[in-house]
Amino acid sequence: MNIISTALQDLDSTLFLDRDGVINRRIAGDYVRNLSQLELLPGAIDAIVRLGKRFRYVIVVTNQQGIGKGWMSTADVTDIHDYIIGQVKTAGGRIDRIYCCPSLETANDPNRKPGIGMGLQAKRDFADIDFSRSLLIGDSVSDMLFAERLGIPRIFIDNGNPIPQNIKNIYKSLSDVLL
Repeated sequence: MNIISTALQDLDSTLFLDRDGVINRRIAGDYVRNLSQLELLPGAIDAIVRLGKRFRYVIVVTNQQGIGKGWMSTADVTDIHDYIIGQVKTAGGRIDRIYCCPSLETANDPNRKPGIGMGLQAKRDFADIDFSRSLLIGDSVSDMLFAERLGIPRIFIDNGNPIPQNIKNIYKSLSDVLL
């Protein structure tokens, strides 16, 4: 049985998603600073809706150091997140929570992926999360390390970022995970 069918067979599991590069287009060398720059990836909203029917919780975990750099405000990021949540809700799905770390990479904040703080906060907020029965879908080394450190099975979205070693489950997009 593969990683996806294992996670999808258990409706008590949690889906963890990265944001940039998984749900929306990543801006190379920059950040999605405001809603006008947000470009949802084709099929991402539908994939979240469909995957959400198989998971108890759908949680987004995202590093947003552009806030820490002063390139965008917390309100800008909240607008982006509210829009994404609204699009998923309109399509018949849900995102239960978005955790965001605004810290700079140099701050060594345990909440910043690959640190596990956002995962531990999710576990505090949703006590019945079982990391071993969850699934993380991300597109970076830090996403994969975050999952590995928490014992979460993981899927890598190959959108041009370097593919981490020892990653076996690689897809081109979030919607491809459903094929």
